Formats: sequence, C-alpha cells, structure tokens
Amino acid sequence: MQEFYKKALIAFVSLAGVSLLVGYWCVSLSHLRLPLLPAQDSSMPWRGEGSSDALDGGGNSAIQIVDATSRLRFRFILTKTAVHPYATAALVFQDKNGKPVLVDLSRYTSISLNAKCAPANTLMLGIPTFDPNVTKPDKLVSFRTPSAFFSCDEDGAHTELDLTRLETAQWWFDMFKLNLSRQAYKLDKVPRIAFSSTFQSPSFVDSTVELSEITLKGREFSYLYSLAMFLIISWGAYCLWFFRRHALALISDVKDKLQRDLPLVAYQQLSLEPHRDKEKAAILRFIATSYAKPDLDLDAVMTETGANRNKINDILKAELGFTFSAYLNKLRLTEAARLLAETNTASVAEIAYSVGYANVSYFNKLFKEEYGCTPKAFRTLSGK
Repeated sequence: MQEFYKKALIAFVSLAGVSLLVGYWCVSLSHLRLPLLPAQDSSMPWRGEGSSDALDGGGNSAIQIVDATSRLRFRFILTKTAVHPYATAALVFQDKNGKPVLVDLSRYTSISLNAKCAPANTLMLGIPTFDPNVTKPDKLVSFRTPSAFFSCDEDGAHTELDLTRLETAQWWFDMFKLNLSRQAYKLDKVPRIAFSSTFQSPSFVDSTVELSEITLKGREFSYLYSLAMFLIISWGAYCLWFFRRHALALISDVKDKLQRDLPLVAYQQLSLEPHRDKEKAAILRFIATSYAKPDLDLDAVMTETGANRNKINDILKAELGFTFSAYLNKLRLTEAARLLAETNTASVAEIAYSVGYANVSYFNKLFKEEYGCTPKAFRTLSGK
C-alpha cells in the first residue's frame, strides 16, 4: 500500500501543478484587453474624426483633432448659436483600405482611459450601434447611441466606464417614436466611439482635451468553460484511477498479509523447539489452544504454566517480537482473517466471538488497524 500511496501522491502533485498552470493560462486568456492607442498598433484600425453643430445643427462651434496617434488630443470652442451645441471627436473604425466598417464590441464590458482637460470639463462617451428596427447605415443619427458621462480636469484622471449600463438619450426614442422601455442594446455593430461635449462644457472658451491609454476590456468565458471541462475530466479521471488502483492495491495487500500471517497461526507455533525448553513450549501451547477464550489474560497463562509475568513476555518478545497482548490479538485477528476468507456463512459478529472478542465494535477497530479495511470489506476483497 505504501508504494501505491507514493504513486498516488506523485500523480496528485503533478496533476495539481498542471491544473494550476492551465488555470492561470485560461484565466489570463479570459481577460480581454484591446488597446486602441497607439492607433498604428491597434488590432482594430481607426482614424480620428471631428464634428460639430456647424455641420448639421445650424451652429458655429469648432473642433480640431490635434493628435490621433499615441493619444487622442483635440481642441474645441463651443458656442450657443445652435439649439443643441456640440463638438465631438470620434474614433471611426475602418478596414485596411480605409473604408468605414462596423465592428463587434459585444465581448467587451468596459472601457478605460486617462483624461486631461483644460479647463475642467464634463464629457460624454457615446457608442453608436446598429438597431435593426430603425438604423439606416448612411445616417449616423439613426444609430442608437448609448452613452455615459465622465469628468476631467488639468491634473488628469483615470476613468473606467461600464459598457453594459450605458443609457440612450430620450430624444432618440422620440425621433423614431419608440417606447422608452426598450433600453436593451447590443454593441455588435459599432461604427465609432465618440467623445463629445455636454451642456456643462464651458462655452466660448478654447478647450483642450487629451485622452490616452484608451482600452476596451472584457471577459471571454469560453476559456473558463474549457478550464472547467479540463478540471472535471482530469480530476474525474484521477479519482477513477485512484479508487480502482486503491482497490487493487488493497486486494493485493490483504492477500500478502494472509500469506505473511500464516506462520503465526497458533498450532504452527507449537513446533518451536518444544524439547529444548519445556517452559517455553508450555506457554506457547497454552496460548495456542486457549486464545479463543474471551477471558484469557496474562494472569491465566501464569496460573496455568507457572511462569512469571516477565518470563512470559521475554519468551514472546524473543521468539515472535510481540508482547502478550499484541501476540494474543495477532493470533485472534489472523484466525479471524482466515475464517473471513474461507467462509461466507458465518457473520462478522459470529467470527469475532469465535476468536475471543466479546465486543464486536472493538474487534472491528482492531481488525481495521491491522488490515487497513473493515472485516466486511476484507471478506469481499479476499474473495477476488
């Protein structure tokens, strides 16, 4: 059994190590990160584009994209001539040929960025997304645009916005006569990510905004599902292997103990030089013929053989390596093991009584300590 437990421990440690490595790898892959800056290194190509109410709102607000490479830096002046004045800097997604495309951002749950504004400002993040009920690809205003707000100042601050809890402006529902309760949206067809002024943005002031480290974040749960499947299959296989090999090792161990204990059967001890030491022979003979008596103890052996306590223990220790109590239990348990292996008619309790145990629970305890399994399990294993 020791050899089996050694192999099982090695297998357990190895599998635990592999599980930790695979777990770390899968969890790392499940955390999605898509940096949009620098623009030339992003796996989702885009170009910077500015727009204001001067184009379609009848106003004269102005915006200029100063830098759209390692950072998104733009300047704008917001006026009050339009009903809804605005200035917007957008990351417009495009293909390799520079043509606008719709990209799938549904795997991402948040966007993080560093924002610096001079003067202090409150800006809006807007992510237009295709709505199959009303959107016309050539009209940006028909795209549903869920949005969120964030503040920035000259000192700069890190901001992270939840893409799953953006809100769509009421005017969009009113424009297309839609029910306000239809707040659900999908970011699976997105033409751009826009950063716009708000009604709290300063007017008639030359404002500068600098955005850096714009990163989309999300989770890819397929890696976690794969990890769960790997752990279930690998540890399930280990448990199956463990219990099957444990049963085989236990059967082999039981049979080995049966063979090893045969020389200790009482009547075989009677041949140990009976003529050279009559006192020794008398002690061994009496124990061999009386071990099944429940009341057999050291005092009974002393009375029957005339030997003193020390003499009896010295003989048993020298000849067999046991104390009296240990040798008596060894004889009883060996005989009980033989009876369990050879007969199916007698119950465990009957066998316990027949070898000298008046308490079945105590017999079960000693038997399990000796053979590593219960008497019932021993009977089953020895029969295989």
